[in-house]
Amino acid sequence: MDGGTTSTAPADAPNASPAPLSPHPDRLLPSDPAQRAIARRLYESVRDLPLLSPHGHVDPATLAADDPFPDPAALLVTPDHYVTRLLHAHGVPLHELGLPDRDGAPVAPPREVWRAFCSHWHHFLGTASRQWIESELHDVLGVRVQPSAATADALYDELVAKLAEPGMRPRALYESFNLEVLATTDDPADDLRHHRALAADPSWSGRVIPTFRPDRYLDATSSDWPAALDRLAEASGIDTGSYQGLVRALEARRDFFRENGATATDHSAPDPEMAFLPEADAARLFDAVRKGEAAPEGARLLSRQLLGENARMAAEDGLVMALHTGSCRNHHTPTFARYGPDTGHDIPTSTEFTRALRPMLERFGTHPRFQAVVFTLDETTFSRELAPLAGFYPAMYLGAPWWFLDAPRAMRRFRDAVTETAGFHRTSGFIDDTRGFCSIPARHDTARRVDAGHLAGLVAEHVLSEEDAAQVLRDLNDSLPRKAFRL
Repeated sequence: MDGGTTSTAPADAPNASPAPLSPHPDRLLPSDPAQRAIARRLYESVRDLPLLSPHGHVDPATLAADDPFPDPAALLVTPDHYVTRLLHAHGVPLHELGLPDRDGAPVAPPREVWRAFCSHWHHFLGTASRQWIESELHDVLGVRVQPSAATADALYDELVAKLAEPGMRPRALYESFNLEVLATTDDPADDLRHHRALAADPSWSGRVIPTFRPDRYLDATSSDWPAALDRLAEASGIDTGSYQGLVRALEARRDFFRENGATATDHSAPDPEMAFLPEADAARLFDAVRKGEAAPEGARLLSRQLLGENARMAAEDGLVMALHTGSCRNHHTPTFARYGPDTGHDIPTSTEFTRALRPMLERFGTHPRFQAVVFTLDETTFSRELAPLAGFYPAMYLGAPWWFLDAPRAMRRFRDAVTETAGFHRTSGFIDDTRGFCSIPARHDTARRVDAGHLAGLVAEHVLSEEDAAQVLRDLNDSLPRKAFRL
């Protein structure tokens, strides 16, 4: 495929006459009539609450510039790796979906990208992406016909015209989504000029905050690590040629992010294990790794030590530590070489938490300023490890189902697995974790429907009163994300 072949497989389903696009008002609610009636009432009680988005990947420049979205492919297809990875699985090379190709293959024009997406629309049946995109198309963009090979060009023209309207600009959409806060994910060396421009703009009333994402500066196993340290030195004005200098530079940049509104850091290490070496030992290890004299195990230990340093910093500066671990990044080396990272081939791995988090939690699990939100892609750990840990340590919250698990049935499994041990109020509330701006309201709506259905079942079983269920659902969408991410 992207390692060598370039042919695109045609859609293998016939295209009938245009089918209407009309998401069912009771979608994702329970099929049992009694529970569905309860779920409807619960859902309606939170349907119009403001959206809190404490973790995601929307580019802040989108809102700072407020330029119109150019076309539906750039809005709905190319930036969304949930979409591109599945199309790739059905034979569409990534450069035919708008992703730049380092081998020099021409990037497909937007209309061709859109045609490929529409031709494969039927392949999204049953996926969470289908739920989101239907909601985006219908509720945000006003589309009333399903995508297909037959409707692709007419839909493209309809959407290009729609996106040119003033109400479809990023800031207008932000307001129409009822977004209260949107957190981005940012490199520690970023000057945050877009965040600062928004904060200084008297015509802007929204709240867009940065999130400190230091992965590349903590990963001593990467061949790019020395260059990353040089970049951090330039941004911070602190020499990163020593362990102590690197730590000071990270602390300085954390302070800069806090001054510009950040409330959290985000860490995507391969696993959650941290080390807490004496400073002299850490300095010697740093020097050996920097000189290329350490074994691979030494570089991994230094990476864990630097992650532990960020936990220590969190206990001092109060930035919430979000841990997104357990992914094998860039699983397909030829695709990584050709298209780079974050192109849809990161794959979940099994992850151990009980022993891995113990050094951090022994130090900071009861610390009054420390707070961690722990996410996993390994749902076998929900009830066995994460719920018991969050059910004891006041500093630890369970992150909502994330990435491959932010799908309706996985959300239900999460609630079933953790609630009886940790309750609802040791969880973080929903995060959308999206690069697709228009998917934000769709994803939050999905979570509200799923949680309403779960709570309706507990009400029908007389585990909760409907009044308690309504309060829990409000907390999941309001007070819990505010508390977990210190919004």
